Amino acid sequence: MLRTEVIRLAAVRKRYRGHGEVLAGVDLEVLPGCPVAVVGRNGTGKSTLLRIAAGSAAPTAGTVSGLPRVVGFLPGRFPASTRMPVRAYLRHLAALHSVPPADAVRDADDLLDALGFTGDPNAPVALLSTGNAQKVGLAQALSCRADLLVLDEPWSGLDATSAAALDARLAAESARGAGMLVADHTGRAGTLPGVTVLRLVDGVLTPVAVGQPVDGAHTVVELRCPGDSADALRALAPAGESWTGRGQLTVRVPAERGDALLAATLAAGCSVLGARRVA
Repeated sequence: MLRTEVIRLAAVRKRYRGHGEVLAGVDLEVLPGCPVAVVGRNGTGKSTLLRIAAGSAAPTAGTVSGLPRVVGFLPGRFPASTRMPVRAYLRHLAALHSVPPADAVRDADDLLDALGFTGDPNAPVALLSTGNAQKVGLAQALSCRADLLVLDEPWSGLDATSAAALDARLAAESARGAGMLVADHTGRAGTLPGVTVLRLVDGVLTPVAVGQPVDGAHTVVELRCPGDSADALRALAPAGESWTGRGQLTVRVPAERGDALLAATLAAGCSVLGARRVA
């Protein structure tokens, strides 16, 4: 049975030696069935905040209360170096969460199918492509029957079909009453039912109102390009961050460079599958 306790972060601060204070007094509540999305520029401390919220890191100051026993956590750097085969890895994580392994692996297999996993389920996780490793990371986080889901960039590396499957699963998790905290650069978290969007700036969170102008906004363009993705990226001079998956290339640039990116895309012979403005 799901717990209904609210997860609270109060006056949470985090300081790293040599890098100063990353979180400067974060107050946050995550309610059951009410997703919270955290947006912001790279390096603002989103991943640090999520690690603390998941219980995998301790704050320098402040308190975290209400954390359930089972947290489904997808870290920003999924440990793809493990030599364990995929199914053994999923069974191992299920056992750690006291979930019957057969049930967890069955659910994980269904989710991997929905996400378009193309790797060998009996091969070591370390041999998977980045996209397939991301899907295994999602499967282990979402198949543990967690009361709280903490997901760091869950749509990273997913193509449009896989991203839509993840949207559906996250909506179902929220509908069953799971708490959810998501860091996202793609803009998809903002479409989750009942979501609250917060921006992390200068170590503190501020609400993002619907339709509010976004400082530091970005344009995300999903492409299908002929030939190798690396060759396509070299032709896209304004390209910034990029992700690949199942023949699709996703590029994220500051909003003011969006028009230049679209022009370079067409010149390179790529097809634009979608474009959106995000925080």
